[in-house]
Amino acid sequence: MTALFALATSLLRGLADFGGGLLTRRVPALTVVVVSQAVAAVVLGVVVVATGGWSEAGPRLWFAVAAGVVGPVAMLSFYQALALGPMGVVSPLGSLGVVVPVSVRLLAGERPGLPQFAGVGIAVVGVVLAGGPRLRGAPVHRRAVLLTLAAALGFGAVMSLISEASTTVTGLFLALFVQRLTNVAVGGAALCAAGRRGARALPEEGGAAAVLAALPALALVGLADVAANGTYSVAAQHGPVTAAAVLASLYPVVSALAARGVLKERLRGVQAAGAGLALVGTVLLATG
Repeated sequence: MTALFALATSLLRGLADFGGGLLTRRVPALTVVVVSQAVAAVVLGVVVVATGGWSEAGPRLWFAVAAGVVGPVAMLSFYQALALGPMGVVSPLGSLGVVVPVSVRLLAGERPGLPQFAGVGIAVVGVVLAGGPRLRGAPVHRRAVLLTLAAALGFGAVMSLISEASTTVTGLFLALFVQRLTNVAVGGAALCAAGRRGARALPEEGGAAAVLAALPALALVGLADVAANGTYSVAAQHGPVTAAAVLASLYPVVSALAARGVLKERLRGVQAAGAGLALVGTVLLATG
């Protein structure tokens, strides 16, 4: 069960990342976050009512609230990085978020092993190379790398928080619902603040009509993201967290394959090597 749900997490998160990255090239990133999470909140609200999830309310929901505060910041950073691209570099770097649950384990008393030390070194080298040293051609935008690393830390924090927010399936539905409501509140406040500063909330071409036209895709991104959080929580609760973290960290492969197949992205050798090393470092960090 752990392997099945963790692999499902990789598939769902990879598709959500790819879809969100594409949407931010047409719709402002903050609007993508707010609308996609609002749709997910509505669906989860129906599920909570249907399953009686309200009975699971308790102090653990504060973990869900914390995840809801961190989540929009991480998603916004990641979508902005994906818009700068290329996805084949940004998505693997995003998997470094697994450092957070690993660190939580270390603080809980576990001692790092040789694979973890090796993972740190390999991941750092991967970050540098994926940033695109100016050997030939244009490098990857350094802002995209920094945004991705910030998003990775946020995603890792959300993984740890949401896995602590419930111990039952119905409680998980409620935790995810509370998380999404917090996502919408935080994202909506940020959207209003950005609007006051003159930032656009709607696409330059098409305006509100363009957002409505993209609503099915936005809904899919939001639902895939919430489903990924749910499947990871189930995987972590029903088996070794290490195994769940490793298998759930493979989602960049899905995004990279989608980017290659749909967008026909071509990476320079040094960038591809860096992205690959970052992914290898992530796996070593989780398995150490």
